[in-house]
Amino acid sequence: MSDEPLQVSIKILEKEYRIACAQHEQEDLRASARLLDHRMREIRQNGRVIGTDRIAVIAALNIAHDLIQLQRAQPSLDQDSGRRLRELQERVSMALADEPPVAPPVEAPLDASNERV
Repeated sequence: MSDEPLQVSIKILEKEYRIACAQHEQEDLRASARLLDHRMREIRQNGRVIGTDRIAVIAALNIAHDLIQLQRAQPSLDQDSGRRLRELQERVSMALADEPPVAPPVEAPLDASNERV
């Protein structure tokens, strides 16, 4: 897969834009455009904000606010996951301490001398 930029056509509020992006980012760009279009349509339907520029700014602020809220929630998720992981490690250690050690299996050496391509 090439990282060479390609032109992707997206549509936001009935206006088409051509955006350059790497091929592997194409689907994320399209998803971002759909999200922005959806948010801008909601704001426009509300009727309190007039003008595409103002609608775009309000939509961008709403999306940025959502991102900040997610980032604030993330540390607590990481702390909870870390705590749960430590508990699981303790349980595994205790379970292993109760069992006699098991010798690792002895594997035969790999021999591919009879294989043909």
